[in-house]
Amino acid sequence: MSDHSLNPAGQPSRLLPMALAAATGLAIVGLWLMRPLSQISAPLPASSHAVHMTVAGGEAAARPKTEVKPISCAPIPNVPGKSLTTVIVHFPPNAFSPAHRHPGFVTAFVLSGSVRSQMEGEPEMVFSQGQSWHENPMALHVFAENASPAEPAELLVNFVTDEGCTQLVIPEKP
Repeated sequence: MSDHSLNPAGQPSRLLPMALAAATGLAIVGLWLMRPLSQISAPLPASSHAVHMTVAGGEAAARPKTEVKPISCAPIPNVPGKSLTTVIVHFPPNAFSPAHRHPGFVTAFVLSGSVRSQMEGEPEMVFSQGQSWHENPMALHVFAENASPAEPAELLVNFVTDEGCTQLVIPEKP
């Protein structure tokens, strides 16, 4: 099937952007709508003080690491050479993920808890249950951490990468 094929209504298909947006959007909206309205809010800028405390010295190396549970990986039938991989990322209390990159486009949705995150050139943000963000291929994710020292957090993450369910995280060299 090509980008110039017609859908059943006889209109041109807009394959990758619409298919990925629809699938991811429906999953996110469905989960988001299950939350009480009182919990819905915009991402909050995090204190820059927290970043310095988090990544200074060897403290980050001693903190718990994230745990990744693959859910699915499949080729995208109408986008030759691309795969969609879905994972759950569990952040134990106080967990930290150091600088890294991803080989493909990423969307992250907070299932529970709060995650503090920073992309290169962007302000540090705190994302709470029901909020999401995206990352462009090979963008530097400066860090991600559980914003709580006591409560766990979980993300639902979708990756659009080259076909083959390849490596999803590329650690940044110090």
